[in-house]
Amino acid sequence: MLLHIVKVAVIYNKKNIDPTDVINIYGMTTKEHYNPKTIEQVATALERGGHTVKIIEGTMSSMEELHQFMAKPAAGEPPGIVFNMAYGVQGHDRYTHLPAMLEMLGVPYTGSGPEAHAIVQDKVMTKIVLQKNNLPTADYWVFSTPDDTFDDLKFPVIVKPKMESTSMGTRVVDNHDDLRDAVREEIDKYQQDALVEQFVSGREFAVGMVGNGHHLETFPIVEFAMNGPDDIQTKSDKMSAPRRKLCPAPLDDDTTQEMKELCQEAFKKLGLHDYTRVDIRMDQDGNMYILELNSMASLGKTGSFVAGAVAAGYSYESLINKMLDVAAIRNFGESAARPLIASSGQPLHTVARSYLRTHLETTTQLLRHMLDMNTDVRDVETVNRLGKMMSKRLEHLGFAEHIHHFLDIGDVRYFANHIHPDNDVLILSHLDTPYTSHDHTPFHETKTKIYGTGITESKGGLAVILSALQALRFTKRLRRIRCGILLTTDDSLDGKHSANLIRDYASRSRYILSMKWGDVDGGVAVSGHGRDDYHIEIRDVKDDTRPTISGLIPYACKKVVSLDKLSTEGCRVMVPTLQANTSYGNSPDKASITVVTSYDSFEMGDDIEKKIRRVLKRDGNGARVDVSRWRRRDPVLETDVTHELYSMVEEAAKKVNIPIKPTRRFVSSDISHVPTTIPSLEGLGPLGAGFKSPDEYILRDSLIDRALLLAMVVRDCAKLRTKKEQNK
Repeated sequence: MLLHIVKVAVIYNKKNIDPTDVINIYGMTTKEHYNPKTIEQVATALERGGHTVKIIEGTMSSMEELHQFMAKPAAGEPPGIVFNMAYGVQGHDRYTHLPAMLEMLGVPYTGSGPEAHAIVQDKVMTKIVLQKNNLPTADYWVFSTPDDTFDDLKFPVIVKPKMESTSMGTRVVDNHDDLRDAVREEIDKYQQDALVEQFVSGREFAVGMVGNGHHLETFPIVEFAMNGPDDIQTKSDKMSAPRRKLCPAPLDDDTTQEMKELCQEAFKKLGLHDYTRVDIRMDQDGNMYILELNSMASLGKTGSFVAGAVAAGYSYESLINKMLDVAAIRNFGESAARPLIASSGQPLHTVARSYLRTHLETTTQLLRHMLDMNTDVRDVETVNRLGKMMSKRLEHLGFAEHIHHFLDIGDVRYFANHIHPDNDVLILSHLDTPYTSHDHTPFHETKTKIYGTGITESKGGLAVILSALQALRFTKRLRRIRCGILLTTDDSLDGKHSANLIRDYASRSRYILSMKWGDVDGGVAVSGHGRDDYHIEIRDVKDDTRPTISGLIPYACKKVVSLDKLSTEGCRVMVPTLQANTSYGNSPDKASITVVTSYDSFEMGDDIEKKIRRVLKRDGNGARVDVSRWRRRDPVLETDVTHELYSMVEEAAKKVNIPIKPTRRFVSSDISHVPTTIPSLEGLGPLGAGFKSPDEYILRDSLIDRALLLAMVVRDCAKLRTKKEQNK
């Protein structure tokens, strides 16, 4: 069985605690953590199971991330679930911390609850519960100081911290002096009581289980090939020289069944959920002793839990999804499951998301390379260098290139992976940015965000284009799609030179997708403001007889104030520059003003131009004012064909639980040059904010979501063509 597609947050904790991740350092920090590779393997397995996955580090900010990722589902939609890989950060009973917080928030999760974790993490409490239920475990003593004494203690004994796992601090001793030294070391190092346990000479086993209640499955037993009956495995042994695993263990049927039933009973009596691993020693007379239960059994591929699952017939992928499945059934009931999709028949979104997750680090490094280039629109050489980099990658994906040379802005590049006259879809982006070298902010990152100049405007979108196309090629869908890509080099100049090229290529395409940033709430722009740029020069302002300041300056300032008052709802008038030169008679005084207007309709654009010219008309002081409109981008109107394309995107997003919403964009873009009869959308790049500021950023995980969404929409654009061809 497989849970209906849901959002799955994989929460883990990293090796070293960062002081910025907690309010205070408190108590002993955890010494258990997962290898980042294992975390990625689990996430990939879940994605191949058809789920939407986000990896979240377990810190004080993880609940906010979880809240953003797992918004309350709409009626009929499946709720999200946490795949718990967090051993905790610091303090006591660390295994309980994340489950307790998730229960407070009402978020279901895999694995045991806080009460069961609290018992099994405390080896003394575990032994008490086992003894009370007549389940065999070795005799034990608890030492709070090295000088504690017990009359019934018998050597040899094994010393271990009472609340740690993975064989941390284990040591076998056979005399009182060594015992005191071992206890002192445990208490000092682990800041907790030491458990001293009667050592069981013999064989050692690990028994993995998955499930709940009557559906508790016990894996084939794993035996460790120890170096003699008195051998043990320390943590360093497990990390550097693990004992060979024998699975199934060479035991007769009766002994195998007895050991499995013993483990199942312990699982139930200790109140565990979903999965565990039971560690057992068996003496030379065949007597079994439960050492401990690990409620957070390791999911590393070389571990004994996975070894037992593989012997039971599971692949790593199916094991991880089985664990999610049993947790979902426990939380939501049997109705939460459906038949597992065979891997050979997995849909595009399942395979593509897994591919994109696996290649996220590669995408991040590509972005680093892009962002370290300052592609100022005036730096033609660097703009062309970025263009050549994109060309090499697209050529590898089967795209042929046609270059339009422009001396002053660099090369506009068009790519196509087919020879037909029309595109199913044209993807539109740009290579240039408006920042000089003084304004350039290089690549830098946090846990959730990537910063850098131009990352929202274009470079994040360029990375998403490449990722989406690579995923389509990986899934063997790309060759069925007639895809065009147009990369311009004068977006910072409002498409002054490339506007006609955009119109031409757009007219030969069924759909247009533009790759500027998406809003952090999932916004996709279905309409956008137009923009006009005006240049104003003021001369011949009359001065007083004996001026202390040229009359030009207050006159120009009054005009700026008047222009500012023209802004209304749906229309903004901005003055980015005012420059005045006065010289008291040596040369004519002159002031220059740059005005930018943003408006949401053609009528409003024409109306605001009339008002600007009225404000700046010649008045009684003899000033000469020249007004010229030197650049225009038309508004992008919300039309029926826009809604048609947005509905297609919305349907694809729902399939994979990616939130989107329609929005109006208040800045213009090259999509304004697309004829209004052609369906087009803006803002399909990664989610971000801080446009044209030093804090410009995108959300790291949105590189995966938006690349997946783009791949699905591009595929769907081609599907519509093939359907029409089949109907003819």
